[in-house]
Amino acid sequence: MPTGTGKTITLLALITSYQLAHPEIGKLVYCTRTVPEMEKVLQELKELVDYRSRYFLGPGQKVPQILALGLSSRKNLCVHPSVAEEGSRESVDAKCRRLTATWVRERHVSDQDIEVCNFFEQLERAGSDALLEPGVYTLEDLRIFGRKQGWCPYFLARHMLAFANVVVYNYQYMLDPKVSNMVSRELEKECIVVFDEAHNIDNVCIEALSVNLRQQTLDNAGRNITRLNSAIERAKSTDAQRLKDEYQRLVRGLQTQGNLPSADPRPAGAGGEDWLANPALPEDIMREAVPGNIRRAEHFVAFLRRFVAYLKEKLGVNQVETENPTTFLAQLQERLNIDGKTLRFCYDRLTSLLKTLEITDTDDFTPIHLVADFATLVGTYARGFAIITEPFDERMPAVRDPVMQLSCLDASLAVKPVFAKFQSVIITSGTLSPIDLYPKILNFQPVVLQSLQMTLTRDCLCPAILTRGADQMPVSTKFDMRDDPNVVRNYGRMLVELAAVIPDGIVAFFVSYSYMDTIVSKWDQMGVLQDLMAAKLVFIETTDVVETTLALDNFRRACDCGRGAVFFSVARGKVAEGIDFDRHYGRAVVMFGVPYQYTLSRILRARLEYMREMFQIKESDFLAFDAVRQAAQCVGRVIRSKADYGMMVFADQRYQRHDKRDKLPAWITTHLKDSHLNLSADMLVHVAREFMRSMAQPYDRMAVGKSLLTEDAVNGMVTAEPTGMMIG
Repeated sequence: MPTGTGKTITLLALITSYQLAHPEIGKLVYCTRTVPEMEKVLQELKELVDYRSRYFLGPGQKVPQILALGLSSRKNLCVHPSVAEEGSRESVDAKCRRLTATWVRERHVSDQDIEVCNFFEQLERAGSDALLEPGVYTLEDLRIFGRKQGWCPYFLARHMLAFANVVVYNYQYMLDPKVSNMVSRELEKECIVVFDEAHNIDNVCIEALSVNLRQQTLDNAGRNITRLNSAIERAKSTDAQRLKDEYQRLVRGLQTQGNLPSADPRPAGAGGEDWLANPALPEDIMREAVPGNIRRAEHFVAFLRRFVAYLKEKLGVNQVETENPTTFLAQLQERLNIDGKTLRFCYDRLTSLLKTLEITDTDDFTPIHLVADFATLVGTYARGFAIITEPFDERMPAVRDPVMQLSCLDASLAVKPVFAKFQSVIITSGTLSPIDLYPKILNFQPVVLQSLQMTLTRDCLCPAILTRGADQMPVSTKFDMRDDPNVVRNYGRMLVELAAVIPDGIVAFFVSYSYMDTIVSKWDQMGVLQDLMAAKLVFIETTDVVETTLALDNFRRACDCGRGAVFFSVARGKVAEGIDFDRHYGRAVVMFGVPYQYTLSRILRARLEYMREMFQIKESDFLAFDAVRQAAQCVGRVIRSKADYGMMVFADQRYQRHDKRDKLPAWITTHLKDSHLNLSADMLVHVAREFMRSMAQPYDRMAVGKSLLTEDAVNGMVTAEPTGMMIG
């Protein structure tokens, strides 16, 4: 079911009620993809808590107390005036560390001119008294509370994770080992983990364990190494004992000496200099002494210099090369006599060195961290990864832009520790279809696999499949048809005719930016664009975030003033994933074509081959599944609540086939009437006219009896159940 129809509040009500009834149950950890989604979850939880406070008013009843908070990056929580002004997340992190690192705070004691963060200092002075009262705290609530108390909201939220009943944060805090090993490692086994809007969870898992290295990255990494070398020389002349102490720790083993992230993500008295954790999964991290050839700081820097030079040499290829980590390590051993064990320690050794040298400019050292990520993952995993080196982008072969991609092929690697650690994990989304393919991709055995129907007070959805233009010629974005002038003209005339009968906003999704640019240019030449703009204004999504934001704002203004507008967007783009076109902003969505991935991508082909060998998933099945879930995500933008209404047009003859149509979510297919299949453009316009006319009739918004059961009705169903019957 789509967003706005009650999934989130249902999960929150069920799980928090279960927590109240069973105190032994751990936290509810609710994972979202974006900050706006996090804020929505916390807002719904506020309403739920407010409802309970009104409900528990009987004699002897006590209002249940709950502590819920959102956790995000420093950039979204920082209240320090100068730090919060920084532009990027990396620069905010770096400036925060410059003010909160342990060695900076120690120097401040003897030299008051050295600046520290007063918010962090006051939080540290409060110690165990730094607590939040029960309640639901959004990110803005935490910032307001932090300013009022003079405490750092970011580190306060990190501290309060241990006491909270409900925690809401980003997927990365659970799935990305670099972040989860810092933030989520102390969560107890009894926690209930929810992944909301999880239709793309496999892609998130893969991105968490993938690294891309370009020529510019390696050049900057070389400069980082030079800076490290200079810092080591300065340390030798001013405080050589620090380097000697580090060497002794490395001899005895990093983990036992606490130089890796300890069990406590930030022990009492520690500063705010914590770096991201090891990129490998926790069970795959080496628990022994660091190899002798990289224990001394100068030896480790020399090793990094040789390794970066080798990577630069590998980038100098003139044709695409694909290899697995085993082959890469064999060649590295032959050329440089560097083994996989040395690479496995690369990230932790670099983090140890940066702390020893008291370096806080984390944003400047991002390139060498990427190289260390690459080295650690290559040295750790022999299967489930591919190293693909491309001298140029196939779509622009004249421009040399070499890139080495360490691509994770197995989405189950990142999510496996979550399934192993927590006893209850819920994966949910409105477009989780076909639902039976996700257990294969993520390699787990579900206890419950359920697709729930959506109840509506009226037929407010109107999906339709367009297969032909008004001239009865088939329409499709297949490679051999997409440039056909008849197809382009039919698509354009159909959109013009829809704009004449559908009020307010229409959203049109295309399969790619290049196809959108091509078809809009041809529509302009044919005069279609001029006819469309006579009915509604036209706005276009671009790759530039600022331009797209401005276009969206003007699109909404055009809809608000009654002029009406059409927004051209791209499947898999920012708008398709994160922007809602509710109410009059989206009375119809048109999906032009089937949004397949770029099938010539070497990474995609490597992943398809891996899934075929390991999980017996056919290439055609996965490609169709991935394309249809993206299409469903696009058309789902149109309906954001049960009182909303909108039309969904799948404009491609391939949607008529069962292998595509059957993969659509049930909440779409149940409203897809036989009379709305295999439509021509003129028939589609007739359907649109009839649907809009029916939606314009008076609507009783209080008629909830059609979609909600009363308490008496529920009790009646319970008493009527035969013994032993299972309700699905």
